Amino acid sequence: MSNRIFASIDEAKDFLYSKFGKDVSFDVCIKELYVKNLPILMVYMSGLVDGNTTTIQMTPLFFGEEEEDEEIEFDVEHEDEYFNQRFNFYGKSEPKDRDEFLLGVLSGPVGIITLHGYGYLLELRSYPGRQPEEPDNEKVIRGSRDGFAENILLNAGLIRRRIRDPQLRFELHKITTIGQTDVAIVYMNDIVNKKHLKWVKKRIDEIKHDGLTMADKSLEEWLFKQKFHPLPFVRYTERPDIVAAHLLEGHIAIVVDTSPSVVIVPISIFHLLQHAEEYRQAPFVGSIMRLLRYLAVFLSLTLLPIWYLLATHDQYLPDALSFIGAKEKSSVPLLLQIIIASLGLEYLRLAAIHTPTPLSTAMGLVAGIIIGQIAIDVGLFSAEIVLYSAVTAIFTFAIPTFELGNVVKYFQFFILIATAIAGPSGFFIALFIVFSYLCALKPMQVPYMWPLVPFFPKAFTRVFIRFPMADDALRPYIVGAKKRKRV
Repeated sequence: MSNRIFASIDEAKDFLYSKFGKDVSFDVCIKELYVKNLPILMVYMSGLVDGNTTTIQMTPLFFGEEEEDEEIEFDVEHEDEYFNQRFNFYGKSEPKDRDEFLLGVLSGPVGIITLHGYGYLLELRSYPGRQPEEPDNEKVIRGSRDGFAENILLNAGLIRRRIRDPQLRFELHKITTIGQTDVAIVYMNDIVNKKHLKWVKKRIDEIKHDGLTMADKSLEEWLFKQKFHPLPFVRYTERPDIVAAHLLEGHIAIVVDTSPSVVIVPISIFHLLQHAEEYRQAPFVGSIMRLLRYLAVFLSLTLLPIWYLLATHDQYLPDALSFIGAKEKSSVPLLLQIIIASLGLEYLRLAAIHTPTPLSTAMGLVAGIIIGQIAIDVGLFSAEIVLYSAVTAIFTFAIPTFELGNVVKYFQFFILIATAIAGPSGFFIALFIVFSYLCALKPMQVPYMWPLVPFFPKAFTRVFIRFPMADDALRPYIVGAKKRKRV
């Protein structure tokens, strides 16, 4: 038979002890039991199985001998049939070799080896983890409160619940040599662009590494060979409704086990600026929210450099804006004040991440009120520096994608330095360099600035205006969907 992977149960026991050690790992359970009169060897990881279900399924098999089989001598030909008759479990599979059996046990199923070496895997796994709850970084006023967790099976169910179509595919891949991480490629078979799908599969198959310790982020760097590009080339989301919406548009989602975030490809920079709240409000209100968010991105990038330019070149300052500029003299140069204030905000953000929740409020009061006010009083900062740095930070927090918000701050710093070196020329040259860099990016051969560059008027209008759902909208051109018309 194809599932006879050992010569005997003793050989299986020696093999398992050679792999796991004998009585070394407390969570590795190797037990000799009986299925009626048939001796078996059961092996499983105690932290990955559902103990109650395992007990319910297996207990009836361990007790009550069959009188007619008391004197039976099991032979190779009938042993497999005997086991299947007495344990006709729906979640039973037959591994073809030892590696498949071992990988199955390490993934959670219960492994069974019979007297003459027949192998089975029983789907009784139960991964540890939290239940679905609303993600902290993608909250909405109205809408579903469920979010992805670290369990790939649970995440698949949350997506499948929203798209009840047989064309929804979950292709499972195991990547890395030691970690053997489960990665599922999710797509709509009748919509997805086959070239994009082939590209994703090819890149995943090319991953040669011992493990994806940082899960989805590690996968992004392997997929796009990102190197030192600061911008995110994928969209991360912890909301299943966002993933479902992108799948119906023709995008591809990648679910990585142990990660609560799902990766969406291909994307443009404007996908990173979308938020579910826009679609939970009326189209007019959603459009205003979207425009305010785009304005926040522009101001977080340019507000401090523009203020510094006008404060240091007052000849360009019109009378109506004469209030701009530091009014109080300070021994600390204006540029250095801005740099110190920006670094202070970064340290404040890092401290907020590392500070336990009960202490975060006290930490914010100390940093924001006491330190900020004293810094002004002693003359380290002018009041305007604190004001514009804080306003810029607020604009940055309005960016819905955390990774993009970080990159905007670094671009802002680059423009500020160029402005300090070359004045107005430096400001516009730096702005042009940033824009040119964004236009040059083409992850998955998809223009990062689409539909602005190249310019698609209708698509660009839909980027800025949240049209009613009843409007006959086409799927985005960049995903290359088989069916552009949505029905």
